[in-house]
Amino acid sequence: MYAVDPLAGPKLILLIAIVVALMYFFELGLRKWLKVEKKKFFSYNHINDKHKKVDWTIRIGFLVILLTGYVINMKRYPLEFIWYLEPAVLLIAFIILSETARAFMEWKYAENRKAYLVTIFHLAFVLFLLFIVIKTDFFWML
Repeated sequence: MYAVDPLAGPKLILLIAIVVALMYFFELGLRKWLKVEKKKFFSYNHINDKHKKVDWTIRIGFLVILLTGYVINMKRYPLEFIWYLEPAVLLIAFIILSETARAFMEWKYAENRKAYLVTIFHLAFVLFLLFIVIKTDFFWML
């Protein structure tokens, strides 16, 4: 019989808080070091109209692929799912594609040309944290 750890909820909240704090302070330090202005919290500023169109194309394409992958995997035998159509894999691909497009637009069109470096280093740091969290079973918390 399976048992649920009674501290699983608080451990998960602590893990999320630690990861979010690490991401925030890494980006803050990077912005100070490269002298790039801070973005507004919980806002997504587009560089220009071209970036807005590219970003929305990526977002709509992601939703279409996510729904299509869901339908395809639901019709398959449960143990024979297509791994690259799983939501977690698609979400990681979406983040990489979206942030890469943002970095390219910052490199090409932003006033401060160093802004793309912050985006690339932050993306690499987030992927590194995600890899570490998954490979260590959430820092041995779960």
